[in-house]
Amino acid sequence: MSKKTYEERTDLEKLQSQWHKLSGLHTREEWSAAIVRAATAAEIAANYAIRTEFAEQSALTPDFVDSQLRWANGLAGKIDRLLIPLTARNKKRHKTIKALKVKAEAVNKKRNAIAHQGEFCSEEEARVTIATAHALITDLVQVYDSDFALKERNR
Repeated sequence: MSKKTYEERTDLEKLQSQWHKLSGLHTREEWSAAIVRAATAAEIAANYAIRTEFAEQSALTPDFVDSQLRWANGLAGKIDRLLIPLTARNKKRHKTIKALKVKAEAVNKKRNAIAHQGEFCSEEEARVTIATAHALITDLVQVYDSDFALKERNR
């Protein structure tokens, strides 16, 4: 049986792949790269949540939803421009998503410092940012899939 290409994977499979890759980078002490992967995994978790909201609330095509994900551009945009408005009618979800915004901002800020300013991060910065991303991802995905858990890489 052949392995699925990355493009053929679901959002949750992509998320898990990113987390697996992050674990390897962290083990090799590539702190900054591990943070970027953690932020990428968080953005994929947001994609999953947004796709789920659109599927529950509309009959919009996957191509249109993809165009909205590109338009929102990044973790902050996806939360602010799509996820918060999409959950406005579900008070419990809306409150949860708004509360997760603080974690998303922390992860995104560190990712942007690396990607846009060339910042290098320490082991402690990586540990804190990755833990924040882990909590963000878990809390966000569990809004839609209560059984979700990130699989940790065997070391």
